[in-house]
Amino acid sequence: MTAKKDYYEILGVPRNASKEEIKKAYRRLALKYHPDRNKSPDAEEKFKEISEAYGVLSDDAKRAQYDRWGHAGIEGRYTAEDIFRSINFDDIFGDLGFDFGFDSIFDMFFGRRRSQRTGPRKGADLRTDIEITLEEAYRGVETTVTYPRLEKCGECNGSGAEPGTSPITCPNCGGSGQTSYTKRTPFGHFTSVSTCGRCGGKGTIIEKPCRECKGSGVVQRKRKVLVKIPPGVDEGSRLRIPGEGEVGENGGPPGDLYVVVHIKPHKFFIREGDDILCEIPITFSQAALGTTIEVPTLDGKAKLKIPSGTQSGTIFRLRGKGMPSLKGYGRGDQHVRVIVKTPTKLTRKQRELFEELAKIENDQGIISRVINAFTSPRS
Repeated sequence: MTAKKDYYEILGVPRNASKEEIKKAYRRLALKYHPDRNKSPDAEEKFKEISEAYGVLSDDAKRAQYDRWGHAGIEGRYTAEDIFRSINFDDIFGDLGFDFGFDSIFDMFFGRRRSQRTGPRKGADLRTDIEITLEEAYRGVETTVTYPRLEKCGECNGSGAEPGTSPITCPNCGGSGQTSYTKRTPFGHFTSVSTCGRCGGKGTIIEKPCRECKGSGVVQRKRKVLVKIPPGVDEGSRLRIPGEGEVGENGGPPGDLYVVVHIKPHKFFIREGDDILCEIPITFSQAALGTTIEVPTLDGKAKLKIPSGTQSGTIFRLRGKGMPSLKGYGRGDQHVRVIVKTPTKLTRKQRELFEELAKIENDQGIISRVINAFTSPRS
């Protein structure tokens, strides 16, 4: 594949471009940079680049994977042949009256390699989502995920043929997996090579398909995998489990499994990065006189000193009581906002004490001084 340059930038289209806009952009650039029309040294490389970009963005599935995962969603899953094969050149250039087919372009890029049958190909990557608690994200947890995937058929060992039989060489293509013909075009003579319609490019055909997998060589099974979730994992984190995706083709390696982690909302804590936030109610007397209270944390209880005269809404910090860092060192903090609660029901004794306090405050003229401070004319 070409260098990791943004496919939308290569074609000069916005990320929300329609398929028709993408097609028009590619047609214009392809006619400009086709090596038979453009003799500049970098024309062929540019043509490869725009063709790869169009091959991805013109295919709905490939485009969705690219938009979600970037180049990581394409590399390893598709070969260059996969990408170019998805291009419908007749649809793009058919009105010009010549064949601008995939196979002649592939010949230009890869020479003799294109006469080979499809080689080993990595299996598709898979994704599964799991939900854990904030406490599990704090400590780390091991959990088992269950998901469906395609695996090699155990009955035929992946050959697709009924046990006791074997695939035979395709009589249509002689085992090459391809058929070809030469055609004259305005750009010169092109040899158009297409995938053999009888064997689908495999070079072999199965006369007696396996009854278990119907000749596909793969069956869908439910797979269980133990996943180790590290301490400090955050919402949306992706964990890659190598080799747990779908089985590869033609002896290729299996794909990978991506486990996406979601954190359940907590009834008491709010997470912001590696920090934890919470609110704790305190009484008037605790706020006025000062006290030491116990505060819940994700690692048990911690003592928090409330100084005298604390106002409602004041935030205190408990250092190192937040989430562990995924980088492997340090922890966030826990921020505690204290809320002075006004009692809604008073006992007789409490009422007498509050009335006495109100009388003292009135005698001291506290409210009057506050009002005067805002209403007195300033010099």
